[in-house]
Amino acid sequence: MLDFVIFAATFLIALLIAVIYLYPGSRRVTSIPGPEPTTKEDGNLSDIARAGSLHEYLLELHSQYGDITAFWMGQELVVSICSPELFKQHAAVFDRPPSLFELFKPLIGEKSIQYANKAEGRRRRKCYDTVLAHDYLHHYYPAIQEISDNLVKKWSSIAKDEHIPLAQYMIGFALKLGLVNLFGSKAWSDEQILEFSHQYEIAWQEMERRLTEGFPQDGSSRMKAFEEAKKRMSEQVNKIIKNCKKHKKDPNEYLLIDAVLESTTDEELVFSDALTYVIGGFHTTGNVLTWAVYFLATHQDIQDKVYKEIKKVLGEEDVDPKTYKDLVYLHQVIDETLRCAVVAPWAARFQDFDSELGGHKIPKNTPVIHALGVSLQNEKYYPVPNKFDPDRFSPENSKSRPSLAFQPFGFAGKRICPGYKFAYVEATIGLVTLLRKFKVKLIEGQVVTPVYGLVTHPEDEIWVKIEKR
Repeated sequence: MLDFVIFAATFLIALLIAVIYLYPGSRRVTSIPGPEPTTKEDGNLSDIARAGSLHEYLLELHSQYGDITAFWMGQELVVSICSPELFKQHAAVFDRPPSLFELFKPLIGEKSIQYANKAEGRRRRKCYDTVLAHDYLHHYYPAIQEISDNLVKKWSSIAKDEHIPLAQYMIGFALKLGLVNLFGSKAWSDEQILEFSHQYEIAWQEMERRLTEGFPQDGSSRMKAFEEAKKRMSEQVNKIIKNCKKHKKDPNEYLLIDAVLESTTDEELVFSDALTYVIGGFHTTGNVLTWAVYFLATHQDIQDKVYKEIKKVLGEEDVDPKTYKDLVYLHQVIDETLRCAVVAPWAARFQDFDSELGGHKIPKNTPVIHALGVSLQNEKYYPVPNKFDPDRFSPENSKSRPSLAFQPFGFAGKRICPGYKFAYVEATIGLVTLLRKFKVKLIEGQVVTPVYGLVTHPEDEIWVKIEKR
């Protein structure tokens, strides 16, 4: 009998050791609820792929487990939070977890500010933020207006009832805005911008594929196409940087590239940060504009209300820093676009020491995802969340919500998207310039499906037509 007990105990201990080894979720050192890993090697990656995207997987998890949950990305435990209360507890955390942003590294480089934490990250942000701060934005208005006017001229030449590829135009428009305003009005020709856009599209599609299909093999057609696109983009950006170093700058023009060049002599770092800001700036703005025009095209009453506000506030004048703040309803439209389209689905932070969050222990170095997209779809703060309703953001309605319930650009550690104010100005001037000249309508019969990748974009092109006002 004793032998049997010893055998049984030994067997149970061995079984327990095997379970702990084979299933990393069983080694949890936190009480946070969440699923067990599907496999030891991949964790819950197959579940993310099944859901369609990380954002859609987080929607499932938080629906099942609540405002704080945990899952496995490979063999790494990852925590996710989605409520204003939990966001507040994490609001001071600055450092980004490198592991969750590895995907970008082949494109923007390991020295990118994307991976700069602690004192070095804060130093670079402080230096660069000066050219994107509220008090400096008025310098960009003339160039944004000129580029917006040129877009109107292009659309004015389009034949009546011709179908317009909305995303293509908005991404190209935003890219030109970003390149010209961050590198100087004379830095890029239209041909160079078109070439950069083409190569970027190749590289970005590869980044998106890696979310669900993994990294391509060395020497494969995918890898060769990516490397060639990156090489051509690098050549263009490096050429601009060299020209900026060589030529005396306009004393009245202090740009992002000037701030970057003044902060370091490391050429690799200069290139990485310049490219990071270009990509971060135009990709987000381009998709915000795409979704904003789409929602306006599908809600003619809202589009008419925006047009009436433009006429009332501006008359025939352009947007300037004084009238910008008076376009209250248009700003509500932009906010509701950011919320409804979930343009930036998530952010993430980590701490290199044990901490506590929501009453649970967070082991040091554990990535904590801020599920911004889940929060933006929370019915507690946004009833009927799939409905496009700019009145949610009226001054009166906004008072009833916690401020952290709407953080489409991130919030933690004062590491909010550095160009978010710049993006609002770009979107405002661009939409005003288009809508005062054209009434935009969606081509019937389209099924517009969002893809929640690194930035949310339409699965297929969105086709619109315009009528001159």
